[in-house]
Amino acid sequence: MDLLEQIKDGVAVLTMNRPERLNAMSRAMLEAMDGALVRLAADPEIGAVVLTGAGKGFCAGGDVKAMVEGTEFAGGSLEERAQQLRARMEVSRWLHEMPKPTIAMVRGAAAGAGLSLALACDLRIASDTAKFTTAFAKVGYSGDFGGSYFLTRLVGTARARELYFTAELLDAPRALAIGLVNRVVADADLERETLELAARLAKGPRIAYRYIKRNMNAAESGTLAELLDLEAWHHSRTGATEDHREAARAFVEKREAVFRGR
Repeated sequence: MDLLEQIKDGVAVLTMNRPERLNAMSRAMLEAMDGALVRLAADPEIGAVVLTGAGKGFCAGGDVKAMVEGTEFAGGSLEERAQQLRARMEVSRWLHEMPKPTIAMVRGAAAGAGLSLALACDLRIASDTAKFTTAFAKVGYSGDFGGSYFLTRLVGTARARELYFTAELLDAPRALAIGLVNRVVADADLERETLELAARLAKGPRIAYRYIKRNMNAAESGTLAELLDLEAWHHSRTGATEDHREAARAFVEKREAVFRGR
């Protein structure tokens, strides 16, 4: 199977599973990922989703060997190939917009569309072995899976353009310094620290997280007035939840809140 799924403590871990190709994307992988993300987004038992890769890499992006063999895209017209690619790129939208936190757990290479998938997640936790590159220009591509959108918003347009034009390889400390990743941890601690964070988020106020994520996404492209309108509605909406009342009581009583997603 090109994609593995494991669920524990309200956290779903999706593992891209083509380690012999550094988890280069396949049609089967992307179709499985799209189906899994749609299902997990609607699952009330899931509070956070972690995306990672099997073996020593996160994801090398497109399968360059398949590019050389001419098998990366099925036949058909240019329009048909573009539409097929656009359909597969829905995985980036689901990672970015699904109503619960998504975390990329990055070990080794995150390149090309693999980097785009990591950028689509809300958070990125990187091993000290991680390497990041847009890579597209090196194989004569312009880029896909939303990388130009996400990278511009994370590091600014000038730096994003430089990283796309030069396809510079960034190590983990450099990626942290420019704001591309949230944390860098020792490789041996990567899984433990990432899953601890995911479990903490899964136990949090899920309704509030849903609306926090909507606010953050709106802030990336909306006007201040539009965002203030959203914040006013979402803040009032979350203030009417049982989770809010429980958290307020817990604060006064000096104890940990128990959130139930209601």
